[in-house]
Amino acid sequence: MTRRTAIHWFALTVTIVLSLLVQPSFSIYCDEDNCYDLLGVTQNANSSEIKKAYYKLSLKHHPDKNPDPESKKFFVKIANAYEILKDEATREQYDYALAHPEEFFYNTARYYHAYYGHKTDTRAVLVGLLLIISSFQYLNQWTRYNQAIDMVKKTPAYKNKLRALELQRTGGVANRKKSNKQMDKKVEEELSKELNLDIKGAERPSVWELIGIRVILLPYTLGKLLLWYGCWFWRYNVKRAPYSWEDASYLTRRSLRASLDSWISMDESTKENLIERRLWEKSNFESYVAEMRKESKRRR
Repeated sequence: MTRRTAIHWFALTVTIVLSLLVQPSFSIYCDEDNCYDLLGVTQNANSSEIKKAYYKLSLKHHPDKNPDPESKKFFVKIANAYEILKDEATREQYDYALAHPEEFFYNTARYYHAYYGHKTDTRAVLVGLLLIISSFQYLNQWTRYNQAIDMVKKTPAYKNKLRALELQRTGGVANRKKSNKQMDKKVEEELSKELNLDIKGAERPSVWELIGIRVILLPYTLGKLLLWYGCWFWRYNVKRAPYSWEDASYLTRRSLRASLDSWISMDESTKENLIERRLWEKSNFESYVAEMRKESKRRR
């Protein structure tokens, strides 16, 4: 099959599928029937005429009046047609679908929004969405964590730590007797639980880090943040108090755009020197950057 022939068949298939979709554009309301025809009224009938027609047919085809199975099926159809035509909004949508059957997706969206959108509590939808997202997030974090742990367990460094822990527990005497693999695996699992495997980028999942929990705690977080900013403004902008060591560290780290981990791993003398330079002030920071550039050129 040539490329041109394949494109031709693909276009033909798409056309057929779209035609099948477009054809039942209005059938989502009353299946293949016309809602007006089911009630025996014209499209120009008013609400009173539609109501009278429905009651007349319901007296004839109601299951309590007519035990015929076919009559029961017809009663379900006219009841559905009446539910659509008695409401001005859904009737207007149905009339639009009759006039524009080619707008399948638009008509379908309006139909489901009218019948199900207003019946669903937005808060319930939001809670359900947060639960789903949080569940996937939690499972993804556990998967990443377990994969990272498996990779670490294959490294020589981990095996050496495990061996050292085994020697420590046995008093420095290694057990040279060969035991079955199941026992070896069991001992390894017990020893690995005692090792604190801290893997950066693949930390153990925490419920407090889930999106759903953060959204629930958002008012508390915002309140805490506003309180912090208020205290900061009062202490350093109003009272003009000198910066504490913690706050000066925060300002220095923010000026350097350093992560919390890199700041913590920095030695205390370097931290003290940087804080004393008051890098949060623009002139001091510019001088520091100029010195770093000179030092970098000198090393080259």
